[in-house]
Amino acid sequence: MERTEQLSQIKVLLSRLDSGTNVDAGGVRLNPTASYTDSSIADTERDLFFHKHPQLLGLSCDLPEAGSFFTSNDLDTRILATRDDDGRFRAFVNACRHRGVAVEEEESGKKRRFVCPFHSWSYDSQGALVGLPKEDQFGEIDKECFGLIELPAEEKYGFLFANPDPSGTVDIDGLLGEELSKEFDAWNFGTFGRLGGDRYEVECNWKLAIDTFGETYHFNSLHKESLANFFQGNVQCYDTYGQHHRMILCKKAIQEMREWPEDRWEITVAGLPVYWIFPNNIVMPSDFGLYVVRAYPDKSNPGRHTSVISFYVNGEKSGTAKSSTVPADRQALLETAPLEVLSEVAQGFAAIIRDEDYVASASQQRSAETGALDHVIFGRNEPALHHYHNTYRAALGMDLLPLLDPTSMK
Repeated sequence: MERTEQLSQIKVLLSRLDSGTNVDAGGVRLNPTASYTDSSIADTERDLFFHKHPQLLGLSCDLPEAGSFFTSNDLDTRILATRDDDGRFRAFVNACRHRGVAVEEEESGKKRRFVCPFHSWSYDSQGALVGLPKEDQFGEIDKECFGLIELPAEEKYGFLFANPDPSGTVDIDGLLGEELSKEFDAWNFGTFGRLGGDRYEVECNWKLAIDTFGETYHFNSLHKESLANFFQGNVQCYDTYGQHHRMILCKKAIQEMREWPEDRWEITVAGLPVYWIFPNNIVMPSDFGLYVVRAYPDKSNPGRHTSVISFYVNGEKSGTAKSSTVPADRQALLETAPLEVLSEVAQGFAAIIRDEDYVASASQQRSAETGALDHVIFGRNEPALHHYHNTYRAALGMDLLPLLDPTSMK
């Protein structure tokens, strides 16, 4: 985030704290609970949002050097991501061209060759078929025509995007838009290093997982013994960028920042930026790194999903967190904190999501599945929820949720 925007957003947070106000959606909306339970909606979402739409696979540091790779099995299309000998990010359908067996089962690593376990056909990091046993007995084929099926892929702003549809496209600038592209460029995510991650199988629809990142109204209740110690509930900034949005949660540390000169103000000390990248990604830069949450629907049950949470540390694979504007004593603490400590902090944050947010989400799912609750309510102070669901509905060709006057709900 550029410096002028950081200062502007910090001043908005301070103003809302002082006035006791919050961002205002202008009214309430009723969201049908069928959006979390209807199997036909779920099937269409999987096709449009998870098979034909570019997917955020990770950050540049997930492929730290030539020859490195990782696999992704959370979509219908199994994906093998590589960094080839020229340093280029590539993505392939993880399936041998002979009989379709996955050529790589490991989560990540470094290899020169990917060998199918079925008949030992082998491929290089550019996806080229480079060997098959008993070629003279198998029959003559043109190897150039039987390399791994390559997927459209692009690396930019430290992000790795690929389209699971081989006939699709990827255009990160077109996907994000000019303003958000400029903002992500300023974060320098390309210099971050991998810190770790986790994954959770949760008994709730994938959109309920995304919903939990859409407001801070619940902090003083659900997180009263955890996040409420560090965050000011029900205070935030909010801006939309087409299909995407940015929230900035308010940290209690902002009160201390009032006493600092503005040239020492830092948005990740005053708050926690929370970006939603349509359809299923939450990106949260912190004062020492970055959290990325991706929610994937279950293939057969709308009431289940998988959340994949990745942790990254600021600073080019150095294990230190760097910032030019935080106070010297805080900066020294961040820079000297070992990776183990930063990892524990990240794991603790993820555990709150798992043990508090997702427990509530599973309870919401159970209520939705009874059919007794037709709608849930999105309040004036929950604009991200309005935007999430109307963006989804627009993409599905459904009527948008109307903004309601309180008298119309009697």
